Amino acid sequence: MRALVGRDGVVRVAEVPEPEPGPGQVRIRVEAAAVNPIDLFTVSGALPDHGLTPRLDTYALGWDVAGVIDRVGPGVTAAAPGERVVGLSDRLTDPIKAQAEFVVLDESAVAPAPVGMSAIEASTLPLNALTAVQALDLAGLAHGESLLVTGAAGGLGGYLVELAALRGIRVAAVAAPGDEALVRGFGAEWFVARGADLAGAVRAVVPGGVDGVVDAAVVGLPALDAVRGGGAFVAVGAGQAPLPLRGIRTSTVFVRADAAQLRDVVRLAETGRLTTRVAGVHPFERAAEAYERLARGGVRGRLVLTP
Repeated sequence: MRALVGRDGVVRVAEVPEPEPGPGQVRIRVEAAAVNPIDLFTVSGALPDHGLTPRLDTYALGWDVAGVIDRVGPGVTAAAPGERVVGLSDRLTDPIKAQAEFVVLDESAVAPAPVGMSAIEASTLPLNALTAVQALDLAGLAHGESLLVTGAAGGLGGYLVELAALRGIRVAAVAAPGDEALVRGFGAEWFVARGADLAGAVRAVVPGGVDGVVDAAVVGLPALDAVRGGGAFVAVGAGQAPLPLRGIRTSTVFVRADAAQLRDVVRLAETGRLTTRVAGVHPFERAAEAYERLARGGVRGRLVLTP
């Protein structure tokens, strides 16, 4: 079967044996797999430099998958062949990940696909929505408190704004000037144009600073400076959390597969409270084009690959 692998900036289609599910696992016939910034980072070959993986000849690609279960391993209790599912491939060293014709995942990493939604749309949910849920849990903000979201128009940022607003958190969104209507539509109360004096602009609308930030755009210290003393800062990505100045709690979200949380975000998507956004669709054989497009920046939503 075909699977995407990468190293040193090069993405290619490899022929590999079909994987077989082990105990507690399911095999998914992939219908769609989204491309995310972590895939670009993987292809660059920089994962070992950050202590995330050993150095390998090539790295399998893809985190998000939507498709149909075609086989189950021993001990699987809640999934069956023929079921349409979404899932998250969250182990960096797996030899086959989501951008393949078949992928094997633990049963605890999958959930029923959103009813009435195409596989292409559904494949944009798992990684970004679960990261957003887990980042908000780390931030630990209460109803009525304020949150700064950098990169609010991006795939992760959009879900952060929507999910925070659903929790009753007041959101200040940072994005390009042309994205103000978009992020306000997600539920942002305040808008800050990207490129401004971030801390000054945030403190002008939220005196004293916000209660917390999820730094989806990896802004770093300027975003920390927008947080009140004793607030919370959640970094996205290894090594991106700044020092905990002024008693600010700093942490990093490392996403994990969680079937219960995935079922929750699927329900929100089914009812229109989470907005899936597809920026484009490419067949596997043109995957390099999708990676190049993502690397140029400015993508709103997710590029999706289909076998």
